[in-house]
Amino acid sequence: MSAFGHFSYWITMFLLAAGLYIVIARGHLVKKLVGLSIFQTSVYLLYIAPGKLVGGTAPIISDKFTVYSNPLPHVLILTAIVVGIATLALGLALVVRIREAYGSAEEDEILAQDERAARDARAT
Repeated sequence: MSAFGHFSYWITMFLLAAGLYIVIARGHLVKKLVGLSIFQTSVYLLYIAPGKLVGGTAPIISDKFTVYSNPLPHVLILTAIVVGIATLALGLALVVRIREAYGSAEEDEILAQDERAARDARAT
């Protein structure tokens, strides 16, 4: 089988690497959440890709169908997508609250403010 036959796995690896890079390289909290979302999408694709068989049909009991696709990975991924969206919404709500408290969503600025507050607390 050629490399084109594994196209979905190439896309999965690209999305995985891109999501991981965004999470590690970016300091803005919203960008980190977007990177995590891209990373999650690569995992969804990884589970869905082998679930579809070429020439397979839905699991209907009949004499004219012999090859069936397993619907379980698709159902599990639908559940994972719903959980992922809820987690992303919670993360965005936390970022909004952090921005209200610190005046910034940049990781470096938040850490610097915390260090200044700790230093001022030790000095007094």
